[in-house]
Amino acid sequence: MRLISLLAVLFLSSGVLAQDYYLFIGTYTNGKSKGIYVYDFNAADGSAKPISVQEASNPSYLAIAPGGRFVYAVNENDGQEGEVSAYSFSRADGSLHFIDKVKSGGESPCFISLDHARNWAFVANYNGGNLAAFPINRDGSIAPLAELIQHMGTGPNKERQEKAHVHSAFLTPDEHFIFSADLGMDKIAIYRFNPGAKKPLSDAADSLVSLEPGSGPRHLAFHPTLPFVYVIDELSATVDAFQYGSGKPQHLQRISSVQAGFKGQNGSADIHVSPDGRFVYAT
Repeated sequence: MRLISLLAVLFLSSGVLAQDYYLFIGTYTNGKSKGIYVYDFNAADGSAKPISVQEASNPSYLAIAPGGRFVYAVNENDGQEGEVSAYSFSRADGSLHFIDKVKSGGESPCFISLDHARNWAFVANYNGGNLAAFPINRDGSIAPLAELIQHMGTGPNKERQEKAHVHSAFLTPDEHFIFSADLGMDKIAIYRFNPGAKKPLSDAADSLVSLEPGSGPRHLAFHPTLPFVYVIDELSATVDAFQYGSGKPQHLQRISSVQAGFKGQNGSADIHVSPDGRFVYAT
């Protein structure tokens, strides 16, 4: 399983004051955690007050649907097929309410994303090595699996790259494509997104982008206004920068996310670009 376990932490404006937000935290529940925790978070002073807890099994990654009425979680159950759960969210009291759940299509789902229209959810099954697409109903519930794309391949790290490990699925800002990082294959797979099709994903031209062997790409982030995308590599603790457009993304830079001379164990987890596009933040 993955060396680095990143808990899903998401913010949603509470609508009271500009600095007040709802903070959602997904957890692994094989210890004392119970599921999804909701807090009242004050961005001005950094304080957080607990509001509610929704019990769930290993909700390790969360996605807030556009509009803030629904929250989706993957249930990452090792050794068996995982699940995807849907919840409605009440801004009035900060509570989550279970709607339904479906099988994720593969073992150990670790990522979920939604399109802006809230018609589709995309799930990365880490140990299953596949990418799943689910229609979303108007009431927020999840329809049965519509498409499952299996990745095949390995990398030089025999312990972590013994097979494909799909780790994420990010829509481009224009939502014409999905970029999916595969830690096991050292590749970014690119799919064309057609929201009106029964199977919404198809291979794009030049659909596989290779990274340096042993990198282990995990997550990525798009620049808010320019055609740049940044990839965080879990195994090598590096960031790769690409320019993308109508053709295959062009590699621009590879830079370490740790200081020179660092002697500990390398590892990276998440990456974001600031809203003004001036900074890239990598963990």
